[in-house]
Amino acid sequence: MSRLPSLRGAAALKPIEHQLPNGLRIRLLPDRGAKVLAYQTFFRVGSRNEQIGRTGIAHLFEHMMFNGATRYGPKEFDRQLEAHGGSSNAYTSYDLTVYHEEVPSEALDLAIDLESDRMAGLRLSAEALQSEREVVKEERRLRVEDSVFGRLDEELGALVYQAHPYHWPVIGWMGDLERVTLEDCQEFFRRYYAPDNATLYLAGDFDPEQTLDKLTRAYGDLAPGLAPPREASDEPEQRGQRRTHLRIPAQTPALLLGFRGLPARDPRSPALDLLSTLLTTGDGSILVRKLIHERGLCTEVSSDHSWRLEPGVFLVAAELPPGTSPKRVERAILDELETLATQLVSPPALARCKAQLRVGLLRELQTASGRAHALGNAEHLLGTIGEAQLQLERLAAVTRQGLRAAAEAVFKIERSTLVWVDP
Repeated sequence: MSRLPSLRGAAALKPIEHQLPNGLRIRLLPDRGAKVLAYQTFFRVGSRNEQIGRTGIAHLFEHMMFNGATRYGPKEFDRQLEAHGGSSNAYTSYDLTVYHEEVPSEALDLAIDLESDRMAGLRLSAEALQSEREVVKEERRLRVEDSVFGRLDEELGALVYQAHPYHWPVIGWMGDLERVTLEDCQEFFRRYYAPDNATLYLAGDFDPEQTLDKLTRAYGDLAPGLAPPREASDEPEQRGQRRTHLRIPAQTPALLLGFRGLPARDPRSPALDLLSTLLTTGDGSILVRKLIHERGLCTEVSSDHSWRLEPGVFLVAAELPPGTSPKRVERAILDELETLATQLVSPPALARCKAQLRVGLLRELQTASGRAHALGNAEHLLGTIGEAQLQLERLAAVTRQGLRAAAEAVFKIERSTLVWVDP
């Protein structure tokens, strides 16, 4: 059996860093071992940069970015990449918008030309806006309005955050999507889709000196944008549990329990990653074993601690058998969380969770795309590229006492929000 290399020993995780005079940051991770190339562009803009009345524009604009620019017409971006054996995709989060391609190394020039073309002169039209608006509205219907957990998640976010832009969903409210105008899109592009608000991550088979020269020629003449410095947004302290009961069609009872969490940069954040693994990863995890296998209170249970620039939400989701009381399941979950906040977990349990997260992280770093994305996430959400190399060390350093302290800080009833639905 082959052994995964240690994170500290992976030379590909020591990028060549460069910044153009216009502010564009470039991170190169050459690896001549495989004839593939990952090309990722991180823009420091997400749904938190939107305004009330125009929610969803960040995600809508992600779709607009594939509608052609100066040198390549509508739908040409994907067609050109696929013709050369490549693929592309993108996503929008609360804090970031990321575009990523994977291509054969001989298609590097094409990838540079395509990406610099749309950053320099995206083609924006009323027809494209209306087309993509309908696509996003249908996506919202599918993922939110026709999904029990989509509705629960949206309702919970709106309850957890009263003042912070995390209050609204990344996909936006349906009425706001209807209100986005072509002028809104043009202003959004000028403000956020500029070189000084972007970072390029290239990982894989390329010559770094030649590639840096190509990138400089492709992007060097682009003008900086209008994006203001990103400031922290205040959210009032939560002083009691918030809860609501949704009246929507459902086949079985379900609930979503959330706790105001910690920013990704908080030193206790790795402990929350471990707590999520401890609770719901694998048949031996606490909630899976006790709530599903032993007590039959749930048919599915999961948890999530997603990284955000500012305090996010630690989530526990549960799907219940017909006739099961959501209040009973809530009490059972809270009891287990209270145990984690007051008692030390066993050394074998902590070791198992660390091993699971370590293997997952190392597996991600075996691919060019995984390395580029890990470094981009680390730089933007943790503060520095170096944090990507320290993630294993940060996880390994978490003690049983540290795990309990993080649980005690986060799993407080007054920091919790519950949303549930009955059939």
